[in-house]
Amino acid sequence: MKVRIQGIVIEHKINVQHNDVLALECDLNKLVKYAVISTMQNERADVPCVVNVLISDNAGIRRYNKNFRGIDKATDVLSFPMQVFQKPGWGGCPEPEFDEDSGELPLGDIVISMEKVEEQSVEYNNSIEYETAYLTVHSTLHLLGYDHDNEASEKVMHKKCENIMREMGFDTDDK
Repeated sequence: MKVRIQGIVIEHKINVQHNDVLALECDLNKLVKYAVISTMQNERADVPCVVNVLISDNAGIRRYNKNFRGIDKATDVLSFPMQVFQKPGWGGCPEPEFDEDSGELPLGDIVISMEKVEEQSVEYNNSIEYETAYLTVHSTLHLLGYDHDNEASEKVMHKKCENIMREMGFDTDDK
């Protein structure tokens, strides 16, 4: 997907795969790609990046959570960054590792449980689209070095998510 950053057209590659999840009313591929691109644009990512997203269910994400984090339970979203950020944000990656063949920057992988999306949309009184977009933005920020491991970083990340969601056209005033 192409974006314009400071007058330059950048083409990011967002790959979305589905792991036998229930069909939903919204177009997940477009929504997920839009959320990743919106986050990249907000961060002014000015080189072609690659993000892989797997739309899964609770059983699938539980396996990833157990295998990679040692936590044997389902969660809503997982992020697997492929770059090392010294500080959060696009400028925080001092030595990006580009793919030698494509010249693209592999940012990482995201796994989203649609069962958790559905549960949380009811719990938080949000639409499926809102929850999907929010988790995608949140996870993309993790790929860009953001975290919520303390109160200060949690506030920064939450504010970024809200701003990006608002830019995407979602009402965040009640969230």
